[in-house]
Amino acid sequence: MRGRPSGARAALARRVAGSLFAQMVAAMVLGVALAIAAPGEARAARLLSDLFLRLISMIVCPLVFCVVIQGIVGAGSLATLRRVGLKAILYFEAITTLALLLGVGLALLFRPGAGLGIALSGLDPAALDAARKGASALLQGGIGGFLLRLVPVSPVEAFARNDVLQVLVLAILVGIALAGMPERGRPIAGAIDAVAALMFRVMGLVIRAAPLGVFGAMAFTTASFGFGALERLGAFAALFTAAVLVFVFGILGALLRLCGLRMLPFLRYFREELLVVGATTSSDAVLPQVMRKLRALGIRREVVGLVIPAGYSFNLDALSLYLGLSVLFLAQVTGAHLSVAQTVLVLAVSLLTSKGAHGLPGMAIVILAATLSVLPAIPPISLVLLLSIDWFAGIPRALGNLVGNCVATVAVASWEGEIDLAEARRVLAGDRGARRSVP
Repeated sequence: MRGRPSGARAALARRVAGSLFAQMVAAMVLGVALAIAAPGEARAARLLSDLFLRLISMIVCPLVFCVVIQGIVGAGSLATLRRVGLKAILYFEAITTLALLLGVGLALLFRPGAGLGIALSGLDPAALDAARKGASALLQGGIGGFLLRLVPVSPVEAFARNDVLQVLVLAILVGIALAGMPERGRPIAGAIDAVAALMFRVMGLVIRAAPLGVFGAMAFTTASFGFGALERLGAFAALFTAAVLVFVFGILGALLRLCGLRMLPFLRYFREELLVVGATTSSDAVLPQVMRKLRALGIRREVVGLVIPAGYSFNLDALSLYLGLSVLFLAQVTGAHLSVAQTVLVLAVSLLTSKGAHGLPGMAIVILAATLSVLPAIPPISLVLLLSIDWFAGIPRALGNLVGNCVATVAVASWEGEIDLAEARRVLAGDRGARRSVP
């Protein structure tokens, strides 16, 4: 009998040791410890974070290309559902734009990166030189030159140069063409889906190396910039978490109230799914349960089947908020001054690059890297700062995305008159009989 508790503890220890979350925590602690014990070696550990960021950068363009095409082809199929599809897309774009603006506004209001005093040259002299050259190239030729640089000389060049904007233009053209030839383009679309699945699989392998990247990032950041940097990063994480709470209970709560429901019972109803998503920072594992529970609220199966899968690609509210907040945070940290036009460019690119960035832990760094690649005023090496806390920011980010998609389904269903509010209120009040009536 005494052996059982010991075996249970051993099994629990193995599960914890195999948890990416636990590995991230351990990497952060070890990184800070190394910075205290041996600052010189800790600075050299930046190689690990640089290597991890290089792995991320390697797959940005293929992922963006596939994800944007999938989104356009999917939008083309949604359009066949006329009103529901159009209303869903309008809702998605409006709410993610609002989330982006909220993130930018909070960064401008609270300035979480101001005063950290990180010089660009202290991060990487080569990155500083590249940033200056990139900024000069971007300004050269004015608007006309910028528009010409959007179009690659060849598709191969766009990928070879890792130019995300050119890859976006190419992906948009290919996606529109595929949407216009549904039968003949089906094999091509299937091949792109397969490549996307492959790249997500590669991304999953890369993310397994994230603890090493976090270790190097934390060690380098603490040794180079002191505990003041950790305080600022903690303030950023706290601000983002508070922003997600404001967004969920303020904006999404108001939308849900307009639909005739309240947020707290709504969250209690999805508490098991929220716990799973919070632990894994991935929402794919709960997709079937979420769809079943939304149908149990009295929403028509067709609406649920449309809005939730599409929302997983088009309606990433908390990620959009994170992108707006993160870009301005990095600009403040590195002393980069963004013009209004550059801020608008960031918003526009974020709206495109964030499509399809669901389900996989660590994807926000990929999207942020893609966004920064079109903004040379902020050196990509500055991502090392956010890498240290990205996993923890991923918890409120994943939870906010899931809640946003559940609210989106209710909102679109209410807009279409396809929800039984009386049934929804009974289910949220805890009527288990009502829940069992839906398969």
